[in-house]
Amino acid sequence: MMDGAMSWPEAIFYLGVLVLVTFLIALFVVGTFDARKVKLQADQAEDLRQLVRRFEQLAENTLDAQQRVAADMAELRARTASIEQILRTVE
Repeated sequence: MMDGAMSWPEAIFYLGVLVLVTFLIALFVVGTFDARKVKLQADQAEDLRQLVRRFEQLAENTLDAQQRVAADMAELRARTASIEQILRTVE
């Protein structure tokens, strides 16, 4: 049976090897995509953490500025009240 034809056991063996190789390649591709997906999610999570940190810092700076403005306004009210008092005594 050396006429170039393959016997059934050989054909089944080669088909099995082909299926196994295809399966291994598919596993590798899926694993690669999953690893990429996990890395992208980790990068997005880190970007989000940085954004939250920047927002917290901005909120803190804004609160400080508001407190300074409130203190300045209180001082201006006190000065205005004392100027009004001086003007009343002059009249």
